[in-house]
Amino acid sequence: MSTINADEIAGILKQQIASFKSDVQEDEVGTVIEVGSNLARVYGLESARASELVEFPNGLQGVVLNLEEDNVGVVIMGPDTEIKEGDRVRRTGRIASVPVGEALLGRVVNPLGQPIDGKGPIATSKYRTIENVAPGVVERQGVKQSLATGIRAIDALIPIGKGQRELIIGDRSTGKTAIAVDTIINQKGKNVFCIYVAIGQKNSTVAALSQVLEQKGAMEYTTIVAVSPAEAAALKWMAPFAGCAMGEELMYAGKDVLIVYDDLTRHAQAYREMSLLLRRPPGREAYPGDVFFLHSRLLERAAKLSDEKGGGSMTALPIIETQAGDFSAYIPTNVISITDGQIYLTPELFFQGIRPAVDVGLSVSRVGGAAQTKAMKSVAGQLKLELAQYRDLAAFAKLSSDLDKATQNQLMRGEKMTELLKQPQYEPQPVEDQVVIIWAATKGFVSDIPTDRLQEWAKGFIDFLHAKHADVSQEIAKSGQLSDDLSKKLESAVQEYNKSF
Repeated sequence: MSTINADEIAGILKQQIASFKSDVQEDEVGTVIEVGSNLARVYGLESARASELVEFPNGLQGVVLNLEEDNVGVVIMGPDTEIKEGDRVRRTGRIASVPVGEALLGRVVNPLGQPIDGKGPIATSKYRTIENVAPGVVERQGVKQSLATGIRAIDALIPIGKGQRELIIGDRSTGKTAIAVDTIINQKGKNVFCIYVAIGQKNSTVAALSQVLEQKGAMEYTTIVAVSPAEAAALKWMAPFAGCAMGEELMYAGKDVLIVYDDLTRHAQAYREMSLLLRRPPGREAYPGDVFFLHSRLLERAAKLSDEKGGGSMTALPIIETQAGDFSAYIPTNVISITDGQIYLTPELFFQGIRPAVDVGLSVSRVGGAAQTKAMKSVAGQLKLELAQYRDLAAFAKLSSDLDKATQNQLMRGEKMTELLKQPQYEPQPVEDQVVIIWAATKGFVSDIPTDRLQEWAKGFIDFLHAKHADVSQEIAKSGQLSDDLSKKLESAVQEYNKSF
């Protein structure tokens, strides 16, 4: 008969108790008490945080926006048709965030960072919250490097620098997106990463855009964040913040980023829709009181970081659509006051065939010459002056029939300058070539050329320079200056070309 060893049994029990792990998971779960219009009111999530992600039973996610006494208001990131009253909602403990990193380049994603281009999953494990505090004054430095758009009218007259926020504003169909897309194409080979945020753009438009970028070889350094008009307002609200977070990741890694928000009018409308459904009190034009803060905290995240922070930059080109040229409406004035200048496009110029339809009188860059090369600065001053004089005279010339010779000459010069600032879409031009054309125009070398042949002349002259005097444009590109020596070489080149034209 074996004896029972009490110590042995106690030892085994103690060992089992010590190694016992409980698999109890604590989940905070709430109940849907009301659902509709892509919003749900949830009872029982007392500790939920603002902007926290919550999960519905069908796998859909939502973001907590309203924290009220007895319930939280959640915006649903997708269709709410399968969610019903009484459903359980689980807290995830995660603040709304998106995948970031260079793996997103060349891809089309939705505002949650999920691929929608059919090219398989995105290989990145890094996430970044969509709302982050903008860098403070000490963490920034002044804007002083040029970000060339490749568009003569902009690089000469309304220059954009790295870390600037330049608003593109105008009525619908005046070529706002065209300017942004040309700027993206022009960054090829310049080590600038681009993010294009399409807010409520038709899927066909986004597909056409990504195709153009693909053909021009620009897609390899670009990410498109797209949300179609049919999708939930919450996704439209989230899109620019998601794009901004993706850009910030690269900026803090010391890289240069260009981000386009197309467009913030639709963004404000989506936010207004969400706010009214959440019963937040409406303000001017029924927008909520914090719509200014919505855009200022987004655009303030674009910056040129100080050298201690790595010296990266994020340049923002927000787009605003006006109605009948009214840029004293609520959202346009808000965004104008947040940005460092605006490019104003008008339908009148567009239909006159002046494209890009930039109104040089109303457009302004508050960073200005600080972000221009010396060569461009030297030719742009004269161009600005002549265009301003031309605008004044053109208004009077309409009224009077007989003009003296000097006035006629001035008007003719102005017409020629305006003609030379026209540029076809998807054909951005290197700064050195722009400088050469503007230089020739301001020095009076185009006065004998018929206005309707100026585009042909400009194209031919650049080809001629590259073929016969390649050293001139290379020297301008390298030094960024237009020395007297170069001016003499240019002068003889222009005269030589004009003889044969």
